[in-house]
Amino acid sequence: MSEVTKRLYRSRKDRMLAGVCGGLAAYMGVDPTIVRLIFVISVFVTFTTSLFLYLIFWLIIPEEP
Repeated sequence: MSEVTKRLYRSRKDRMLAGVCGGLAAYMGVDPTIVRLIFVISVFVTFTTSLFLYLIFWLIIPEEP
């Protein structure tokens, strides 16, 4: 039996800045707009933490092959 593993990548097609939100949306199977809205709301609530987390994701999540 073959097991398909799901990988998290930054999106090449669905990107606004670095493709982090598009990649997270594809991994979770939701619309990228929802992930972007959640990120924008979190920036207003916790500015520094959200931007720092986005930068970390930008650096550690590889781009789609």
